[in-house]
Amino acid sequence: MANIIITGASSGIGFEAVLDLTSKKENNVIALARSADKLRKLHELSSSLNPDGGKLYPAQFDIVYDDYTNSLVPFIQSKFEKVDILINNAGTIINKPFMDTSLEDFATTLQSNLLGHINMIQHVVPLMKDGGHIINVGSMGGFQGSSKFSGLSAYSTSKGALATLSECLAEELKEQNIKVNCLALGSSQTEMFENAFPDLQAGTLAFEMGRYLADFAQNGHKYYNGKVLPVANTTP
Repeated sequence: MANIIITGASSGIGFEAVLDLTSKKENNVIALARSADKLRKLHELSSSLNPDGGKLYPAQFDIVYDDYTNSLVPFIQSKFEKVDILINNAGTIINKPFMDTSLEDFATTLQSNLLGHINMIQHVVPLMKDGGHIINVGSMGGFQGSSKFSGLSAYSTSKGALATLSECLAEELKEQNIKVNCLALGSSQTEMFENAFPDLQAGTLAFEMGRYLADFAQNGHKYYNGKVLPVANTTP
């Protein structure tokens, strides 16, 4: 049995990962997102696709602005005795030339793609036990040495910081035997990708990347810790 928390579950890769995770009866999944309507649709689809699958607990929650101590943590404790897996998948993207990207744009991106995850990790780690796994969903845009693209300076910078954070946390959480890895995902056909590259076709479908993320979350810690792993078959 695995107790799993995933953020950014209302669309794209996160949505597909939840469907894959709940296909296994032994999984219990807390799915977090800002949109209650999209979470409702996720729950309906999961129930129809996986009537005998794992339990899904959707919850509307903003990782940047909402209350962890008095809202999220009590909710988690009401569903799980412990947390086995945390998937930090929520994020945002701003596509602007660097000289037109304001400090506010950078701050908004860093809040959603880095600081929100930091807050989540700090509140969930005390609920995790020996053998836990934290997966930070990064991007090839934040992978050192990869091709970079005009307009994505704020996004790529935030994902690069998330990758470095993952390496740091793997060291800090060693004594608790909590593994931390970052998946630097390449292009997949999601709403976020289409916003960034409206004229391009992604190399991977969202459900394929979602399935990969779900599988890695459950098994990747057996082979990796403190790694930033590129997951891409095309550029971008």
